[in-house]
Amino acid sequence: MAVFQDPVGAFISAWQATQMGGFATEGANAFGWAELNARGAVGALPFYERVFGWSAKAVGTPDNPYTEFQLDGHSIAGATEMNPMVPANVPSYWQVYFAVDDVDASHRKALDAGARELVAPMDYPGGRLSIVQDPQGAAFGLMKFTGV
Repeated sequence: MAVFQDPVGAFISAWQATQMGGFATEGANAFGWAELNARGAVGALPFYERVFGWSAKAVGTPDNPYTEFQLDGHSIAGATEMNPMVPANVPSYWQVYFAVDDVDASHRKALDAGARELVAPMDYPGGRLSIVQDPQGAAFGLMKFTGV
């Protein structure tokens, strides 16, 4: 296992599986997506291409640029510019999303369990998402893909 920091300051971990496998579970209530949020995100793309062999595919618009990282032609993660509303002292980071059947219901359930709302449920071109922070301070997203 290794933990390192990319050129734009986001920490990422990697590990070589032996007895413990990787993301063997797919579907609802499992890992759904990961997204690099960075100031100068384009500066990190060559790093991920070299380290992991990911290719970068621009899928956003000029007003809302977005990059999908692909491996063997399959989109596996994304990268975007950090929202300007995020305070300047917040470093670049990876946001993890869990796939759920119902973003609104899962969001309410998280809040009822003590989470704090960071991004209310909202639609995006590929589906619906929200972001919450657990009682210990870790942020995570809830997402449902509905297609483009």
